[in-house]
Amino acid sequence: MAAQDELNQLERVFLRLGHAETDEQLQDIISKFLPPVLLKLSSAQEGVRKKVMELLVHVNKRIKSRPKIQLPVETLLVQYQDPAAASFVTNFTIIYIKMGYPRLDVAKQCELAPTLLTAMEGKPEPQQDSLMHLLIPTLYHMKYPTEPSKASPFVLTEKPKTVHQLLEFMLDVLLMPYGFVLNEPPSRPAPSSPQGAVAGAAAGQNLPQPPPGMSLYAVKRVIGEAQWSPEQLEQCKLGIVKFIEAQQVPEVETVVHLVIASSDTRHSVATAADLELKSKQSIIDWNNPLIINKMFRVYLGDIPLKTKGAAVKRELKHEPVSTRVKLKILPHLLRSRLAAECFPANIQVVYDGLFGANTNNKLLSLTLQFVHHICVVCPDTNKPLGLMLLNGLTKLINEYKEDPKLLCVAYSAVGKLSSRMPQLFTKDIALVQQFFESMCKEEADVRLAIQEALSMMVGAYVNLQGALLNLMEALVAAYIGKPEVQVRQVAMKFASSVFAPDHVPSRYLLLLAAGDPREEVCGEARRTLRSLLSKRTEKEGSKPMPSFPEMVSYIQEKASERMKSPAKYIIGTSTLPFNPATFEEIILYLRMCLAHSAGATPTSQSLIDMQDDAPLIGRYIRSLLANEASPKGFETSPVQVYMDLLQQLLSAVGGIPVMYCLLEVVSVCPQKLAARFAHKIDWIKGLMNTNKEDMRELAAQLYAVVVSTMSGNELKTAVQNLIKITKDAHSPETQHGAILALGYMVGRYMSRRRGLIMGDTPDLDQMSATSREDEELITMATKIIGSFLDSGSPMLTVAAVTALGEIGRNGELLIPGDGDGFTKLSLVDNLLARIPSGKETGKMKERAIQTLGFLPVGDSEFPHQKKLLQGLMDSVEAKQVELQFTVGEAITGASIGTCSGAARDVWTCTEDQYCPPQNVKNNDVVPWVLSSILSKYIVSQNPHVRQAACIWLLSLVKKLSEHKEIRSHLKEIQTAFISILSDPDELSQDVASKGLGLVYELGGEQDQQELVSTLVETLMTGKRVKHTVSEDTEVFQGDALGKAPDGHGLSTYKELCSLASDLNQPDLVYKFMNLANHHAMWNSRKGAAFGFNIIAAKAGEQLAPFLPQLVPRLYRYQFDPNLAIRQAMTSIWDALVTDKNIVDKYLKEIFQDVISNLTSNMWRVRESCCLALNDLIRGRQADDVIDHLTEIWETLFRVLDDIKESVRKAADLTLKTLSKVCVRMCESTGASAQRIVGVLLPILLDKGIVSNVAEVRSLSIQTLVKISKTAGNRLKPHAPRLIPALLEALSVLEPQVLNYLSLRATEQEKSAMDTARLSAAKSSPMMETVNMCLQHLDVSVLGELVPKLCDLLKSGVGLGTKGGCASVIVSLTVQCPQDLTPYSGKLMSALLNGIHDRSVVIQKSFAFAIGHLVRTAKDSSVEKLLQKLSTWYLEKEEVVYKSSCCLTVHAISHYSPDVLKAHAGVALPLAFLGMHQQTDEQGESADANLWAEVWQEHVPGSFGGIRLYMTELIAITQRALQSQSWKMKAQGGVAMATIAKQQTGSLVAPHLGMVLNALLQGLAGRTWAGKEELLKAVGSVVSKCSVELQKTVAGQPSVRQVLDLVLKECKKESLVYKMAALRCAADILEATEEDRFQEMADILFPLIRKNQPSSAGSPKHDDDDDEEAKERELRMEVLICAFETLGKAWPKTAQMQSRYQAEVCGLMCDRLKLSTWRVQLGVLQCMKAFYQRLLLLEQDQKNSGELTELLSETCTALASPLENRSYSSVRTEALSILELLLKRIEESDQWDCLAEKSRQQLQRSLATMETDLRPDLKDKAQTLRRKIQGLP
Repeated sequence: MAAQDELNQLERVFLRLGHAETDEQLQDIISKFLPPVLLKLSSAQEGVRKKVMELLVHVNKRIKSRPKIQLPVETLLVQYQDPAAASFVTNFTIIYIKMGYPRLDVAKQCELAPTLLTAMEGKPEPQQDSLMHLLIPTLYHMKYPTEPSKASPFVLTEKPKTVHQLLEFMLDVLLMPYGFVLNEPPSRPAPSSPQGAVAGAAAGQNLPQPPPGMSLYAVKRVIGEAQWSPEQLEQCKLGIVKFIEAQQVPEVETVVHLVIASSDTRHSVATAADLELKSKQSIIDWNNPLIINKMFRVYLGDIPLKTKGAAVKRELKHEPVSTRVKLKILPHLLRSRLAAECFPANIQVVYDGLFGANTNNKLLSLTLQFVHHICVVCPDTNKPLGLMLLNGLTKLINEYKEDPKLLCVAYSAVGKLSSRMPQLFTKDIALVQQFFESMCKEEADVRLAIQEALSMMVGAYVNLQGALLNLMEALVAAYIGKPEVQVRQVAMKFASSVFAPDHVPSRYLLLLAAGDPREEVCGEARRTLRSLLSKRTEKEGSKPMPSFPEMVSYIQEKASERMKSPAKYIIGTSTLPFNPATFEEIILYLRMCLAHSAGATPTSQSLIDMQDDAPLIGRYIRSLLANEASPKGFETSPVQVYMDLLQQLLSAVGGIPVMYCLLEVVSVCPQKLAARFAHKIDWIKGLMNTNKEDMRELAAQLYAVVVSTMSGNELKTAVQNLIKITKDAHSPETQHGAILALGYMVGRYMSRRRGLIMGDTPDLDQMSATSREDEELITMATKIIGSFLDSGSPMLTVAAVTALGEIGRNGELLIPGDGDGFTKLSLVDNLLARIPSGKETGKMKERAIQTLGFLPVGDSEFPHQKKLLQGLMDSVEAKQVELQFTVGEAITGASIGTCSGAARDVWTCTEDQYCPPQNVKNNDVVPWVLSSILSKYIVSQNPHVRQAACIWLLSLVKKLSEHKEIRSHLKEIQTAFISILSDPDELSQDVASKGLGLVYELGGEQDQQELVSTLVETLMTGKRVKHTVSEDTEVFQGDALGKAPDGHGLSTYKELCSLASDLNQPDLVYKFMNLANHHAMWNSRKGAAFGFNIIAAKAGEQLAPFLPQLVPRLYRYQFDPNLAIRQAMTSIWDALVTDKNIVDKYLKEIFQDVISNLTSNMWRVRESCCLALNDLIRGRQADDVIDHLTEIWETLFRVLDDIKESVRKAADLTLKTLSKVCVRMCESTGASAQRIVGVLLPILLDKGIVSNVAEVRSLSIQTLVKISKTAGNRLKPHAPRLIPALLEALSVLEPQVLNYLSLRATEQEKSAMDTARLSAAKSSPMMETVNMCLQHLDVSVLGELVPKLCDLLKSGVGLGTKGGCASVIVSLTVQCPQDLTPYSGKLMSALLNGIHDRSVVIQKSFAFAIGHLVRTAKDSSVEKLLQKLSTWYLEKEEVVYKSSCCLTVHAISHYSPDVLKAHAGVALPLAFLGMHQQTDEQGESADANLWAEVWQEHVPGSFGGIRLYMTELIAITQRALQSQSWKMKAQGGVAMATIAKQQTGSLVAPHLGMVLNALLQGLAGRTWAGKEELLKAVGSVVSKCSVELQKTVAGQPSVRQVLDLVLKECKKESLVYKMAALRCAADILEATEEDRFQEMADILFPLIRKNQPSSAGSPKHDDDDDEEAKERELRMEVLICAFETLGKAWPKTAQMQSRYQAEVCGLMCDRLKLSTWRVQLGVLQCMKAFYQRLLLLEQDQKNSGELTELLSETCTALASPLENRSYSSVRTEALSILELLLKRIEESDQWDCLAEKSRQQLQRSLATMETDLRPDLKDKAQTLRRKIQGLP
């Protein structure tokens, strides 16, 4: 039965479908029946199902052709989601959903879009795909909320599966190319056949190819049933981008989508995605595995991995993306550290980019960048990755030939890889060779890249051993001579880095490079060869250089090879194995090896330094020679080979260092080696003639050495020969060489002779025989040399001086002591004269001084020793410091004479080893010299003399430290040095300080104590100490101490002294002095001789135990403003502090020292502490400084207000640094940041913001703002302190002048200015900070914050503070409304207390705050608030109360309208009353407008509003009327009048009575300004409600009572008031038609008669003053009013009319003639009313006599207004009266009463009007005139 029913129902549906004629009908039927019909598909009956199918087929046909017909999609979707529905039903339902959804209009589609997503849950995949296919096009049209807080249309958080599917689908859509066509194969085998599997596989071969990045399945589902057109697809893609932009799903999931969209071929999609990516750039975490893995998956597609078991189904396999997309993905992978570590995906991307089929240059370039990225990031341990990268790169380098730039990048990637994974390269020397080869062939750019790569690869080969090392050696040797400079450079780098420093072949290669013509090669090679021990650590156990014999033999071997090869070098006639530059380098390196093997420090810097090592080298050479006993070995002995090489180079090229090396090797061992040169004397002589002066000097010495070893006769001939040459004046060079050679030879001879005399030689006779001849020869030679002293050529003079010095050093000059000719005396004078001379060169002076110093050394009987010394001491010139060191040496030598070490042979004996011969007479004059220096020169007035004396004294103390004379005068010497300490010249001070140290070291224990105490006392007190040197000499003349103008000279030493005293070790002051140089002088040759660097090193060791006490002081001193102190202390610091971490170690102590001295009473200390602190806090961690923070900030705040500007600047700098450091600390996470915030805020708030120092304030605020930005949530606990303090600061920091101006400004200016001030405060950094804090507030903090805000509102003074508080309260109501509820009441009362502020701007702010606050307040609080406002408004007189009430209610209405609605009963009546505020002043009209706004916004139209709130309105207006204030009474009256007017006719009992009674009560009593309003109100109420008033109702006054009261008011004196009362009475009388004319006449007639205006024609007096004019004006007003009232009060009772008509008419006519136009107008209007009601003109009241009289009077009077040319209104009014009269006369038929005279008069007047300009009047006049003419 049920089935039958179902069938019947279906039939009926069929029928209705058939009957549907229009689309609309069809749509209705389908909408109604389609869902239930579909449900029938689940029926158990086959027939029913069939029927349904039939019906559906019919429907489909009908719908297909009608695209406009809508289907019930919404219902179908609900049905589709029904979990109970059968799958058969859902399958059909989705068909109709798919059909109907695209037909919906866009808005509806958007509305249903979320439902499509919800419907996907748990459905089969094809259906899900269909639903998504529907959804995607809609996304383009979806609207998303702009604020993230609002609910978004899609709720996806609970549906991870759906989201995943949707995102996958979106990805496919984005990858889909535009206009793609899928070519399906024509036939498919049936899978059911037994060969199904095989056939399937076969079919797999001809599956169509999906587009890049997609699988076949993906393409099919994106195409769906109806493929989108390219334009639709573009819209879909844009929709997806919009969907992602709206943050509907987490960013992590959608990054890949955006990257793919950004590579789209359509500009719109790509741009939108790009912009979105850029905006999210900073938020996206590129190291998130989710993002990176997805990117790799899309990039590479599904790669079948061998490790995975089953392969992916062919149609599900994703292809790799196109190159275009890859180019977009790679830059993002470059950002990610993780991407570089993802093995093997990273290497797959690399190989794809380098060797993939579709790669291009751009992709190659990006891939190579990715390789670089991997090289930088990947762990060193991933061996296979490194290997694959290397193979890939080498393959690319070998095969790729197009773009050199890319090759460059590839090469440098190899370089980077080598520094990351050196182990890959170590064994592979072939790669190095390949690179070297390429470098020779490639173009310049690439060559540079290879050079860089090879340079980075060097590190991989530093530990090569055995065969590999030999291979490398061969490789480097092969390339070090190539023509390309880069190749040579890299080869040189390998040679220097890969091999040990004592590896001979590599040194040889470096030497070849050192002679390279290109600076970049040779410079680097030389540096490597000369840098001694720095690389020691690299190769343990290796020596810094090869041994001398090894190196020499290797060089010889190579040299002989090269001589036979084309590599040899030909210069002139000689052939060399190496080019000269290389050869010279080789020689110098051999000399270094020789020195090193001999045990000296090898150096090749200056010849003089090299000479110092000569005695050591001599010993080593002698030992080498001793080992070569056999004569045959001599040829190959290293020494001989070395000498041969030297000669070979010298012969061909020369070169001073080479010459020196030869001289040195022969001189150190002349006995054995000089003889080898006997046959080369001529060659040496040739060298003596070269054109270089130094060369000749060295050659002359060599000549002397060689000749001196010959036998006597040869020697003599040589001397005679030389004497002969000196006379040859043609060649000065030859002369020069000869003079020097003579000097050196004679010197050597004398030295040998002295040695023989000292030694006991048996053969004395023979000696004396030969010696006499010799002496003559020598005397002759000496004289000849002497003769050149006066030569014109300075060169020869210098040679002569040098030669004489050499002779004098070794023995006595064989010339007379004094007398004529060349004597010792003349020599001394000659030399002394040269020292101060301005003509002489520096070299000349040096040599002269040296020679003078030598004379007493060789001659114990020298007669002029003291003269010579005196002369040296007197020869001081300015600015000749270097020279004074030479003088010092000369004085030292000359003063001890024969005991001086200058007499030794410098080549074979060091100064320390030299001991003077025993049997020589002592010529020591030290006591005399010392006494002279101390008594005469140290105390000189000339600073240069003092400086020189100090240097001599230092020299004496240093060289003669063992001399008893020095030892016994230590105190005097110390005093002398102390006196020089205060010299302004730095060098003098430095020399003196060094001297003091030396003196201290010399003394015994007793002496030392005395010395220290003297020094400390002198330094600390500045007293000078007297020491007598002999009975009558005083060391110090006058006050020589501290002669610098400000004692500045001593300050450094005072500081050093106080440093030592503080350690309770005063004697340490000497150590400090030793460390506190550094004058550049000590680095010079002369200065270094004193060896102070050694002393300093020792001092450093002795001071080490005192480091803990010293470090804090020294640290601070390094920042001293005094440059000298700073340099001294920095030197000490550098010397003492070797440990890098010492500052960290003593951090606490340094902090204490610096902080405690910040407030020292010396500005220098304060400044240095600021700067030290600035340096100390940089980069520190929070824990280091947190304990000191408070103290540092507070103290620096004080110092920022220092009296000295430089200190202030330093403090400012430090505070800025401190601020940065603190802000940085607050950024970090963790407990320390919280602590820092906790420490910082109190200081900044209590001390900083409120400081009266502007800089402190501004810095505190800047810091607070920055902290608030970085600290975020950590501010919360401090908000109750921070916010009020900042709010106070808003006012404190405002310039005071603004308050002053504000007081002086007008209201308008003040208001504008205050607004500007407040907006400035609100945009200030303080407010910014407050707003930051507010974001983090919650209930835990409010309890503390609110009371403080309330206090501020009550007690805050400045405009900014108050405005800021209000703004904070508003923010709180928005941020945490619920939490604020308990505190709203308090805040509201605080705001109310302050709302009557003088400043309108503050009133507005507070009102604004209350407007927001009522939202969170309790109802009772709001009620109280409104009651209070109402009371204030009604009872307080002051304007400020009124305006604040208005502003508050308006704010509540504007910002919390719902709250106002809830309390409308109180608020709206108040607003209504406020609307009627009188507008005398500017401000109040604005108030009235605001009140009106409140009223209008909350009532349904004024009429309805009044009806709605009638009772409350009446109550409040009554209160207003009873108010003590007249103004308020008037306002009540106006309000009452409005109520009455608005409620015309609908004001009924009981309201009417209430209103009237209230008004009448107000009328009683005296008159006050504004009382007229009440009268107006009464008038309007009674006139509008006259009908109601006729009824008698309890409590409702009758009209009579009202009139009695009003008439009483009419009798009041005040004319203005009287007029109002009269008008009121008139209105009432007119409305109620009561007859009270008698009373009115009593009032009005006297008024009219009394106010006689001057006639219209009477002339105006110019001298009338204003008062009279006003008076006249008022009289006229009264007159007009009187007539107006008269007209309205004119009764309709016959009795009254007959009694008064004549009188009234008379009054009117009188006035018409004599009045101004306005009065005339009034009179005419009155007349009109009079005649309108005149009963005489009625049919039943005729009285022709009286009427005739009235009419004649009237007509006469009317002539004037009718003919009035000036005022058309008067004419119009007169005409209308005439018209009325004629009409009424006609009606009552009394024409006879209009006398002939009157008619004539009227006609005349009307005739004048016929020329009127106004056509209407003209026509009317004509008509009336004709009418009168035609009268009977």
